[in-house]
Amino acid sequence: MKRFPRTVLLLGSGELGKEVVIAAQRLGCRTIACDRYCDAPAMQVADVAEVLPMTDPEALRDVVRRHRPDVVIPEIEALAVAALAELEQDGITVIPTARATAVTMNRDRIRDLAAGELKLHTAGFAYASSAEELKDAAAPLGWPVVVKPVMSSSGKGQSVVKGPDGLDQAWAAAMEGARGESTRVIVEEFLTFDLEITLLTIRQWNGETLFCRPIGHQQERGDYQCSWQPAQLNDEQLEQAQTMARTVTDNLGGAGLFGVEFFLRGDEVIFSELSPRPHDTGLVTLISQNLSEFELHLRAVLGLPIPAITCADAAASRVILADTDQKSVSYEGIEEALSEPDTQILLFGKPTARPGRRMGVALARAGDISKAQTKADRAARCIKVHPGD
Repeated sequence: MKRFPRTVLLLGSGELGKEVVIAAQRLGCRTIACDRYCDAPAMQVADVAEVLPMTDPEALRDVVRRHRPDVVIPEIEALAVAALAELEQDGITVIPTARATAVTMNRDRIRDLAAGELKLHTAGFAYASSAEELKDAAAPLGWPVVVKPVMSSSGKGQSVVKGPDGLDQAWAAAMEGARGESTRVIVEEFLTFDLEITLLTIRQWNGETLFCRPIGHQQERGDYQCSWQPAQLNDEQLEQAQTMARTVTDNLGGAGLFGVEFFLRGDEVIFSELSPRPHDTGLVTLISQNLSEFELHLRAVLGLPIPAITCADAAASRVILADTDQKSVSYEGIEEALSEPDTQILLFGKPTARPGRRMGVALARAGDISKAQTKADRAARCIKVHPGD
């Protein structure tokens, strides 16, 4: 029989981490939120906040050893992953594992694992470590191509390049948007696809792998803009996606929720990316499911049962974006946004704004996907981001 409270330490304290902290506290856990800047969203609700350079191995080891948590939950990619491996050897539980965190923080390592070792179906790709190498790597893939840093998040540094003349600019954008010190990019064939989905995959310590209903989503510049659940897949597509998701998460090991992304093209299911943590497109589960992705993550991490996952007939999300730089923020339009039944507004509590920054999300439930999307879009448009007082 497990005893509570348990101590949960988050490495990364953004909007997804904030929901993980809330879910942990509902289970009576003590929470420590760590990030590189003060007043990050998860810090606003955690028991303890720690500010440190997340890529500094000594600082990361020190904060974990001081608090001696039951579990360490990485919530971002830019971490000193070698320090996580050392902590794991000392008996600290890293979610899902230190190796999984290291493999998935870089697009080249997860792509090599998926396409090379596991033989999953992916888009054509190549790597380049200079602008000149990029030109040689891109041409055989055909035009257009997609260029991404091997380490980044939320679409930073990503470009669609229509011909050779755009590669120098794409290389510069990738270097500017990259996290960490890597000077390597991945260049991929540009896929024309019917649908992009996230399959939330829950790996348990002692139990079968579970799946949420697929989530459809749309991106701009590599960053999520809206999502809906359930996305419509036929039985064969769903079986392919689940098989691939189970294959890669079994290889990575550990426990927790993984966001596994796929492209659908005709009857093809093409592996795209994987995050070993709750996914931004899965924010829709806060209104669509009996257990949100954050509650599922904590149950899996803490070894608690997940008897059933149920999903509404139709639900949708739409991001709320800032359009100007603001050193502090305030909002208006919340009353109007919440005037419809089965609509929710989630404001992340980010202390500053910049053009295109995701400040919140509107969620809606309805009888069909189109109506849910319309409600979520309408609610999101009501919210205006202004300077703070």
